[in-house]
Formats: sequence, C-alpha cells, structure tokens
Amino acid sequence: QVKLVESGGGSVQSGGSLRLSCAASGFYDDNMAWFRQAIGQQREGVASIQTNGSTTYADPVKGRFTVTQNNAKTTLYLEMINLKPEDAAMYYCAGRYLYTNWYGPLSSRSYNIWGQGTQVTVSS
Repeated sequence: QVKLVESGGGSVQSGGSLRLSCAASGFYDDNMAWFRQAIGQQREGVASIQTNGSTTYADPVKGRFTVTQNNAKTTLYLEMINLKPEDAAMYYCAGRYLYTNWYGPLSSRSYNIWGQGTQVTVSS
C-alpha cells in the first residue's frame, strides 16, 4: 500500500522548535515536499527536496525551516526553528507515485500522494 504518515507535530511557544517526520511506505521518491494549511486558508507549499538533492523553500520559512530526506528516500523531515504563531497549521507531507505532472516543487498539483497531516500549534 502506498502511503505517507506524518508525525512530530505538537504545541510550542513562539520561538520554539519542532521536527516533523514523514514515513513513506510502498514507494520512495526523490521529489517530496511539505505543505501546510491553516484554518480558513489555502494549502501552501512550505519546503521541497528534489531529485538532485536541491531544496526549495517558501519565503516565509527561509532561514528557519530545513527539509531533509534519509538516504533510502523513505523518510522526509522538516526541522523548524524560531516558530512563529503564523506557522500554526496542519502540516502535510506530499510525494509522487507513478505521476508525471510537474508544476514546480511547491505546487500541490505536482504531488499525488498525501499524508493525513500533523498539527502544529504555536502560542505567542
């Protein structure tokens, strides 16, 4: 079964840190990404890692978030530091399985496999 399972969310104070993990099963892929969706807002791309190991970050998280992947390409991580209240959202892991559409590393249309999400809450 092809699936992604996120973990590591939680509640922190502003300025705190969290590390999210996303375990892939049934497939692996070099191109994976993290998205987030706050209540009442659209899902947005946060960070992505591509085939050549390069990474892409949304402007609001640059310098604070780091996306990495294990060598087997089965686990994706998102290290988040200096968290702000505006970072609070449900965070989703995304991957590609037998999917050729590509609209850029932070476009949700580039991914066809999604996890169930992990909640991040940041209090001021």
